[in-house]
Amino acid sequence: MAVPDSEPPGDGLPRPGRPPGEEVPRYLRVAAALRDDLVRHAPGGRLPSERSLAQRYHVNRQTVRSALQLLREERLVVTDRRGTFAADGPEAHGGPPPPPRAAPSAARPVFPGGPRAAEALVRATLGWEPPPTALAPRLHLAPGEPTLVHRHRVLAPQGPELQRAVSWFSRAALDEIPQLARYRRTRSCVHQPDLRLLYHWMRQAGLRATHRESVRVPPGAPGTTAGGTARLSVHRVVSDQHGHVLEVTDIDFSAREAAWTYEYSP
Repeated sequence: MAVPDSEPPGDGLPRPGRPPGEEVPRYLRVAAALRDDLVRHAPGGRLPSERSLAQRYHVNRQTVRSALQLLREERLVVTDRRGTFAADGPEAHGGPPPPPRAAPSAARPVFPGGPRAAEALVRATLGWEPPPTALAPRLHLAPGEPTLVHRHRVLAPQGPELQRAVSWFSRAALDEIPQLARYRRTRSCVHQPDLRLLYHWMRQAGLRATHRESVRVPPGAPGTTAGGTARLSVHRVVSDQHGHVLEVTDIDFSAREAAWTYEYSP
């Protein structure tokens, strides 16, 4: 029987300081702990079983499987019918050592504002609204038809707003991405949803996402962000390999107080 997916103290998982509700997903923390353990394994060394890892980190086996899958995608481990083993690194063949591994929050693209946004104080909601009339056809929606919308604000430690964003999801995204489709079951507003792994979920669903972004300075006087500072706007359209729009996001941020940081590996 799998150990319950609870988090008693002393489970050995790293816990970076974050505001309540902004905890890194558990399987990412298990993956980070396993990365640290891998430096003590010789290439080809066998890792403990899923059951043993679940007991060590006080999580269920599905969480361990998700963590190991992430490490397989990063080519740090390999799995066959005998078990999971540390992959042969370049140093095993006389090559240079690999670069330091990134922290979980920066290792992959983070929705919607990049790793720096993930480290800040975030206020987010997820609900159902009809998109603007001009946007509905791009999302494959009938006029007035509601869809999933994510509203996101990033605040500085002192409180001023650094960034705000709104994302609209298409019918195709809700049909193809199970982690989004589950929100069809509720039409009420969800506070502090964790969609930072959205682009990873797209890959899991077999979608090869193309990101098209335009950055501009809004016309007129300095905008309405904290302190009346200058603003920049980012308009992002994410499409799948068939050209179907999955997500449209508009991000507005203070050019003086926040940096636009975005990572993407096709």
